[in-house]
Amino acid sequence: MRYMTINNRRVEFSDEKNVLAVIRSAGIDLPTFCYHSELSTYGACRMCVVEDDRGRIFTSCSEPPRDGMVIYTNTQRLQQHRRMILELLLASHCRDCTTCVVNGDCTLQKLAKRLGVRQVRFENTRKELPMDTTSPSIVLNPNKCILCGDCVRTCDEIQGLGILDFAYRGSKAIVAPAFGKKLRETQCVGCGQCRIVCPTGAITVKYDVEAVWEAIGDPKKRVVAQIAPAVRVAIGDKFGIAKGENALGRLVTALRRIGFDEVYDTNFGADLTVMEESQEFLERLESGENLPLLTSCCPGWVKFCEERYPEFRGNVSTCRSPMQMVGAVLKEEARVHPDPDGRETVVVAIMPCTAKKAEIRRPEHFTDGVQDVDYVITTAELTSMIQEAGIDLAALEEQALDMPFGIASGAGAIFGVTGGVTEAVLRRLVGSSRSEVLEQISFTGVRGMEGIKETVIDYKGRELHIAVVNGLRNAAAVLDRVKAGESRYDFIEIMACKNGCIAGGGQPFPVVVSTKEARQKGLYKIDRTSQIKLSNENPLIKQAYNGILKGKEHKLLHNTHGAH
Repeated sequence: MRYMTINNRRVEFSDEKNVLAVIRSAGIDLPTFCYHSELSTYGACRMCVVEDDRGRIFTSCSEPPRDGMVIYTNTQRLQQHRRMILELLLASHCRDCTTCVVNGDCTLQKLAKRLGVRQVRFENTRKELPMDTTSPSIVLNPNKCILCGDCVRTCDEIQGLGILDFAYRGSKAIVAPAFGKKLRETQCVGCGQCRIVCPTGAITVKYDVEAVWEAIGDPKKRVVAQIAPAVRVAIGDKFGIAKGENALGRLVTALRRIGFDEVYDTNFGADLTVMEESQEFLERLESGENLPLLTSCCPGWVKFCEERYPEFRGNVSTCRSPMQMVGAVLKEEARVHPDPDGRETVVVAIMPCTAKKAEIRRPEHFTDGVQDVDYVITTAELTSMIQEAGIDLAALEEQALDMPFGIASGAGAIFGVTGGVTEAVLRRLVGSSRSEVLEQISFTGVRGMEGIKETVIDYKGRELHIAVVNGLRNAAAVLDRVKAGESRYDFIEIMACKNGCIAGGGQPFPVVVSTKEARQKGLYKIDRTSQIKLSNENPLIKQAYNGILKGKEHKLLHNTHGAH
């Protein structure tokens, strides 16, 4: 075992990759802007500097730990150094903190308070730049950027897109798409992973809350909400609820108090997706055409496929996403059974995903010319609505979802984590809800946080080769192998966000590894305690197929073949 001396205290370390990790393992919260354990080391912000016993100051994130090191983390020199960095950052930063979307969550704001920065002695000579609001998913505000590079590395290293990069030099440096393009002019998929790592308000969710408030206040509108699985295990983060705890019951209560007329479960749509996608998979296996089948639940991934791998477009499932299925069914139900008060039905989807804001605008998600989902608000946006309404989510009593789209299987709940779609489809194919069978499926290799998982399943004497992928750089690696004939699969599940919807671009941040693990465990707990394990055993699914969906399955649940 090796040792370091940190602030006169002996600290053991083993395989930590840098001094910063050792310091944090010792219980010292050293401030950073540009450091994320899942990204490459950048060392730009200089906030994590430490001082050794020889008076040398260096960044702890880029320094490997060595046996016998003696370092100090909070000397007077270091305090002055960090305050000066913060003061310089604030000097070139806009000062509209009180009206900023991330007010209270901004790392720059928090560190300025924590480190005692009480004044900014320097004039802001930086020219104010226009915001980029062209994306339906996210907003870029260069006036709030501190050039930490987190978004640049995330877009490149995790997603493999390279949409954002540094432009110009010196005091004119900004982060922006290449060649002065707006986001809508790039191949940005709207995943929002850049927003998750941004420490300020430079990248934020496209805010649609005001339109939803307006709809709720309109007596001529019946406003219906649907809640995605990953939302219920994340929204509690901002209300003192334990990370990963299922807050669905309290969330339903909050939505009714806000003014939503009815509240349904997107997991019901996940059950519909399992029914339709598993049938589509079997048909493709029988015909041997358009294999591997690629999942279609994630709009960021679908857009990525269209633009980067158009040759695989016909492999993408024709199934609509669970959100779009629920939206189409709700609008059809309103058409068949009009509101007795003559109100127009408005469907609001509460999602962990920023890319869903673009998905609802696509022409294939209009049925008979009517938009199936009217608004998407993210978990973060709903948090602001609950706070604005003065509701203490943690103190609410639980209420049940509305019928007839308020019951879902455990298989539907696990859609929010990578591997969940695959596991749900495998359950449907096997057709048994016995605990030993479900446990066997869970141990096939589809669970876990790895970026690429591969497994082989025996199905009626045939080997099914399956891949489960999260993160678009990983998706590209798998598709490249398939193109080159190096790998063969029958089924590939792909999610744009690393670790799946639990870490979607619209979730509350920070989304660190421990938070992702807690949310994942929360969804698996919902499944484990659910009385219904298989989508086809959901009685409301059977009722829907015999009722509202009868003869309209393809119209309401699928896109035109080969087009999204």
